[in-house]
Amino acid sequence: MSGTLPPLREVIRAHGLIASKALGQNFLFDQQLLARIAAIPGDLQNAEVLEIGPGPGGLTRALLAGGANVTAIERDRRCIPALAELAEAYPGKLRVIEGDALEIDAPSLFDGKPHVVANLPYNVGTALFVGWLSATWMPWWQSLTLMFQREVADRIVANAGDDAYGRLAVLAQWRSTARIAMPVHRSAFTPPPKVMSAVVHVLPVEAPAGVNFAKLEAVTAASFGQRRKMLRQSLKSVPGALAALDALGIESTRRAETVSVADFVAIARKLS
Repeated sequence: MSGTLPPLREVIRAHGLIASKALGQNFLFDQQLLARIAAIPGDLQNAEVLEIGPGPGGLTRALLAGGANVTAIERDRRCIPALAELAEAYPGKLRVIEGDALEIDAPSLFDGKPHVVANLPYNVGTALFVGWLSATWMPWWQSLTLMFQREVADRIVANAGDDAYGRLAVLAQWRSTARIAMPVHRSAFTPPPKVMSAVVHVLPVEAPAGVNFAKLEAVTAASFGQRRKMLRQSLKSVPGALAALDALGIESTRRAETVSVADFVAIARKLS
């Protein structure tokens, strides 16, 4: 098993792997750090895990060492041989699918609900995350443990009034809990990115009753699309929104960044 595997740096050297800027790759070699990330969802013994963009398999090793059954989606063909070696070391525990995670129907790969654990490629991370949050609720996944640029992580967990607060925070928090599980210094990566990173942990909760997701999307899109304007201006384009503000006692002179997630949910409920 893992004890028989060569160090990750040797694997990368043997396969001539260099992180691709075009694919948003930055490799992590620190196995202690990777083990801490893999431990965030909890006990993974025999649990199903989806990993996006495993690259040479650093985080994959940590997940397998934790007992997980891993399905890894990797679009970089150069990494497939290294992942195949890892699959040999953990018979029956690693399934590698070559392809683009944005195009693959991930829920159809599982009978149950997997944990999603990934050092997401920077260029597709937010798009994947929004897609997972927009899924039918309760979602097809048990938890999300995802590495993001620190700036994106801050936007996910922000509260009303914070500089980073916006649509992403509302989307992440109206029917799930989101927290920064650990910061990751840029020096941990090869090559080091220009920005700091952080791992975000998201757990789904029961969605608030009587809220149409499309209405919530419309309200937040209009509100934060013109975030410097007062709600009475930004929400003019959403039928019934100004009447909903009035009925709820939310001042129309406020700006979007001051409106809590709970208030956005209440507005959407009125419109639903």
